[in-house]
Amino acid sequence: MENKLYLCIIKRNQRNIVSIMAKLENKSKDNPKLEQRFLADGQISLYLEYYLGRKSEPVLDEFGEPVLYESGKMAGTPKFKIKHVRRKENLNLYLVANPRTPIDRNQNKQALQLAKKIRQEREQELLEGKEGYRLKKDRQVDFLDYFQAYIDKYTKKDVRMVQIAQQRFKDFLNETPEYRKFAKSIKPEQLDRDMMMAFTEYLQGRSVGEGAKSIYQRFKKVIKYAVEHDVMLKNPCTGVVIKVDDQILRKDVLSLDEEQALINTHYDGENPNIRRAFIMCLYCGLRFCDVKSLTFSNVDYSNRLLKFEQNKTRGHSANSGVVIPLNDGLLRLIGEPTGDQTKDSPIFPLPSYEMCLKALKRWVKRAGIEKHISWHCARHSFAVNILNNGANIKTVASLLGHSGLKHTEKYTRAIDKLKEDAINSLPQIDITTI
Repeated sequence: MENKLYLCIIKRNQRNIVSIMAKLENKSKDNPKLEQRFLADGQISLYLEYYLGRKSEPVLDEFGEPVLYESGKMAGTPKFKIKHVRRKENLNLYLVANPRTPIDRNQNKQALQLAKKIRQEREQELLEGKEGYRLKKDRQVDFLDYFQAYIDKYTKKDVRMVQIAQQRFKDFLNETPEYRKFAKSIKPEQLDRDMMMAFTEYLQGRSVGEGAKSIYQRFKKVIKYAVEHDVMLKNPCTGVVIKVDDQILRKDVLSLDEEQALINTHYDGENPNIRRAFIMCLYCGLRFCDVKSLTFSNVDYSNRLLKFEQNKTRGHSANSGVVIPLNDGLLRLIGEPTGDQTKDSPIFPLPSYEMCLKALKRWVKRAGIEKHISWHCARHSFAVNILNNGANIKTVASLLGHSGLKHTEKYTRAIDKLKEDAINSLPQIDITTI
């Protein structure tokens, strides 16, 4: 069969390849099966198709009642519809559809050999997962090492949050007596639903604001990736969630008086670029990633405008572009290119986020502000303060680069809470004297 499979792949006529492969596959009892897909670039992609059994569902009429067979041996019994459950796994292995050289043929041979080896391993793993099957091999994968390997090849912009998720999970194992034995090493199958429930409780008890939900989302991405690549047989996070009301502002905000106190505060060794950048965020509602990437080319000096694309939504949102009017104070804060600076030079040359956050916390403490302030609090403070001063919610949404009003509405609720706190701060009325 293997020789036939190889011979059919090197056929020049794709139609013949497809038809021959189909006949061979129909005879195969392998699970998973080795399949192929023709690509537009002339290559053949190899993948595995798993048969995971079938599900039967009763056939119901318009009133929700079972439909019965009317004749034959099954007369009087309910009808059922059968659904076959399959799953595909892309192997990232490719064949040359029309091999013309020894190199092409050798490439095809090696790719096929590797694909067959993977298929055999997957078949054994599939059997291992079945109840009563005892051909189970020792799994040597350490989930903590696997997590690190995932981070090492992770290329998306939220890599810092993935790293935080890894550290939080390590902290959880170290600080939870029940799971401390796994602090140095834990196998994928040792992660279960009970552990995930305990982990989510740990995150909610430790993290401020929506941080717990964000961290858990990144952790689940790693788990999902492990399941998809058969490192884990099942997902322990299924059904375990962290519920957060997205319409509630959970981070601290700075009042206008506190912002002024911060501006008036200096200390030895302060970084002027960090100081300027945070003030810019306070008065323009910028995220840290956006203020760090600003260059002088983003400033339209003649029209007094700041124009930029949000890093968070760039490439996948029509509302990624933001235009912010600049007053005299903001223009002075930005300045103009000097010396060896060009229009492509950063306006605020900043160190790492960690160093900026450390400097910010020191600055806030020196100003006598007893709040948990992060860089993102500047964005929240901007929104709350301008809404509190009478700005239209649609205008605020536009300045923040929101695609709709859903995310902006939480700031109106924050204002309502501030008003409620203000009223509750007044002395109680003594109605006995009225």
